[in-house]
Amino acid sequence: MSLRYCWFLAAVAFLTGCGKEEHGEAVAFCKVLEQKRADLASANKLEKDFLDSVRAWSDGLMANGGGRAADLEQNAGVAKDLANSAATLSTQLGQVREAVENMALKKEYLQNIRTGLINKLSKRQRLLTEVRAALLQSAAGFEEFRQSRAYAGDTYPSGIDKLNPLVQGYKGPEDSVAQAIADLKTKYKIQDADLAP
Repeated sequence: MSLRYCWFLAAVAFLTGCGKEEHGEAVAFCKVLEQKRADLASANKLEKDFLDSVRAWSDGLMANGGGRAADLEQNAGVAKDLANSAATLSTQLGQVREAVENMALKKEYLQNIRTGLINKLSKRQRLLTEVRAALLQSAAGFEEFRQSRAYAGDTYPSGIDKLNPLVQGYKGPEDSVAQAIADLKTKYKIQDADLAP
């Protein structure tokens, strides 16, 4: 056997081994994403319902004002409850993001998918944090209106002005985990049997 042929066999063995390692890493990543898929699907539905509710509530306030007496108390309570819901949703997204962040990935393609997912989830968390802050500011504004004898009931707190642009352009979350799984399955030819426990 010639020396050149031996080098060729060694190179093929090396490249095959590298491909196997990358495929294994992709399968492990895909398994983690599959485990978090249901959590994200639940968070997606809750987020859409939540932000649709916030938009409807703020639209009503902008059209009719904050009301008087009991209405102000009720609106302050609604704002606080919605703020708590925003925090809960952000925590759910954070758990998915943390699972993705904790994956030790060596291959650049896989790292890029992970980074893209982290960025999308972080952006959603930032939106929820901003919505929460505007809701808390609104709740405080309703409390101030309750203490004011001059308040006529036809305006709303400044927090609503911050809240409105955040929720008006909202179109619903994309299922970024499902897209990442599809990309991994296509590139690495991952079968469902590969993902079995």
